[in-house]
Amino acid sequence: MKNLKMKMARVEKDLSQDELARIVGVSRQTIGLIELGKYNPSLSLCVAICRALGRTLDDLFWEG
Repeated sequence: MKNLKMKMARVEKDLSQDELARIVGVSRQTIGLIELGKYNPSLSLCVAICRALGRTLDDLFWEG
C-alpha cells in the first residue's frame, strides 16, 4: 500500500526525496520505495522520518 501520507507531509515541508533521505541517513531510493509501499522501514527509520517531517508515527504510518 502506497504511503501517500508520508509523501504529502514531505511535499508540505518542501523537501525532495533526496533531501529527506539525507536528513534521515538513507538513500533517495529508500524514501521512494517507502512512499511506493515496496519497503517496510525499521521503527528507528520511521521515527527519524517523523521527526524530520514534524509528524507522529500515527500520522504517517498507521493505517486506519
